[in-house]
Amino acid sequence: MKDKYLNDAIIGNKKIVASYTSKGELLRLYYPTPDYKQYIDYWYAGLKINDSCLVNLYDDINNEYNQYYTEDTNVLNTQIRNTYFNLKVNQLDFVPMKKNVLVKRYEFVNENNIDLNVKFLLHSKLLSEENNPVSCKIIDQGMVQYSHDFTISTVSKNTKLESFQINDTSSNIHTGAIWDKDYIGMSADSSMSYDIGILKPKEKKELILYLWLNDNKETYKLDDIQKQSKEISKIDVEKELASTVKYWRKYVKEHETLELKENTDYDKKIKNIYHRTILLYPLLTNEETGGISASIEVDENKTQCGRYSYCWTRDAVFVTNALDILGMEKETEKFYKSFCKNTQSETGMWEQRFFTDGRLAPCWGYQIDETASVIYGVWKHYEKTKNVKFLKDNLKMLEKASKFLQQYIEDIINQKNQMHVSYDLWEMHEGIHLYSVASIYAAFDAMIKTYEVIEENSEEGSINRLKQENIAKQKEILVKLIDEIKEYVMKTFYDENMNCFRRNTEDLKTDISILGAVTPFGLISPKEKKMANTVEKINLTLRTYTGGYKRFEEDHYRNGNPWPIATLWMALYYIEIKEYKKAKECMDFVVASSTSHGFLAEQVDNNTMESNWVIGLGWSHAMFIIVLEKLMNR
Repeated sequence: MKDKYLNDAIIGNKKIVASYTSKGELLRLYYPTPDYKQYIDYWYAGLKINDSCLVNLYDDINNEYNQYYTEDTNVLNTQIRNTYFNLKVNQLDFVPMKKNVLVKRYEFVNENNIDLNVKFLLHSKLLSEENNPVSCKIIDQGMVQYSHDFTISTVSKNTKLESFQINDTSSNIHTGAIWDKDYIGMSADSSMSYDIGILKPKEKKELILYLWLNDNKETYKLDDIQKQSKEISKIDVEKELASTVKYWRKYVKEHETLELKENTDYDKKIKNIYHRTILLYPLLTNEETGGISASIEVDENKTQCGRYSYCWTRDAVFVTNALDILGMEKETEKFYKSFCKNTQSETGMWEQRFFTDGRLAPCWGYQIDETASVIYGVWKHYEKTKNVKFLKDNLKMLEKASKFLQQYIEDIINQKNQMHVSYDLWEMHEGIHLYSVASIYAAFDAMIKTYEVIEENSEEGSINRLKQENIAKQKEILVKLIDEIKEYVMKTFYDENMNCFRRNTEDLKTDISILGAVTPFGLISPKEKKMANTVEKINLTLRTYTGGYKRFEEDHYRNGNPWPIATLWMALYYIEIKEYKKAKECMDFVVASSTSHGFLAEQVDNNTMESNWVIGLGWSHAMFIIVLEKLMNR
């Protein structure tokens, strides 16, 4: 599989997610969840015009590109103009809300003064495995690429399938002429040619392709697959497009909880990111389990990272905060009541990361803050909704997590060294970290408040004596631990020589996550002199000349660029101390480095100010929404 790092555009419904380059090339196609399974190795399209060789639709020196979303939707438009032949191609991609189909509509417009004879070629390779090899069979108007447990059927509507090639297609497709006598073969990559016909000057013609995804559970017999493929080709595109546009626009309107201005270009960029965030989150969420993927995958080959398309409970807790702001409370509740309950270990902790269906994903350790963040996140949701039943439904889960955290913090404070050390939130350093300890402080504070709410809202006699005694005992333990954590932090993490807080007990590198002790976890007052000294050092060491902030000193991951997350964290701190001008400067950096579609990335190239890694990162978008609300409500 080739490396394809940047998902410039993302579309989908509640089952299918697809990502694209800015030139319209389909990169990834997920079904039935946003993180599993991904089927596409590559999906190329090209044109043979008159006697030319293949003109690559997505990579030709003579092509000009313009891409945009239909306003307030997940419907993607890519305009491609070949200046050599003066042929314009309008590509439209969308996923109907109630069908497991990706619709691709191509409109060809002859802007030349001569006739153009056009043939459309596609070359599709699916991901194939030794235990699940992909083969292909040609059917009426298209092909079925199939394996034991999935099928992707690509069929056209009202366009003649002129030729096809199943085996060795890579060797000659560049000529624009393909042919094979075999209608069935064992190749994972196959190609087809559709005859668009002769376009006279100013004439328009259309090709519609349907990619139907099937998990082979209910429909797996060849005859049934062919029958279903034929039915798929009869879909009324205009009707489904109108329905899809209507759905997404209504969705945006329902979740547009912040009243934004549109007086300036800057205001419009803010609103663009805001609306794209609303449209992104349903594409990252597993509707069945409530699991939230960190992003669409960017690095399957793990050449730069350990992969991204998983659910981290820590990241998701920031996201659920944003979901609540956006009026998506049901999605937040499902994450905690369904996903978190089903993924909690018997010990009470959560492992590093999971697939969004709740299965354990590949891990290399655990982060204690992920467990603490769940308790904190449940309480934050209650603060927003005042839903006492939600607290009661999650109490057992929270108590298990709290007991695990008690063991962990007592082990640290008393230096017993009996428990396995934890990674930091950046997953790069094992040890004892200020951010992690602060998250445990916030979790214990949330547990105390949770107990108080449950006591206040319980009918007389509904809590038996033993339960009352247990609650009283736990509150006493937690109050004592909170005091011990404060004392431990001030004694352990403040370096008198540097005159600032340190990120862990092992090194003296400045780290933006130190701010977590102030916001969101509230362990240290934002006006604490020692924190002010720390912020001064953060500005000296982590702020770049562009106004963005790096994660920590000597961060070499992907060249150590500034992160929107880090920059927005700085904004949150400035909001806490009412330095709104400085907070807005941080926000300005993030807005300026957003993509034209309104996506925020994990990192920004400090030289070009362009997003250059993990475009559409859920955590970045969450921090943006959190900061935006605070700035508007100041």
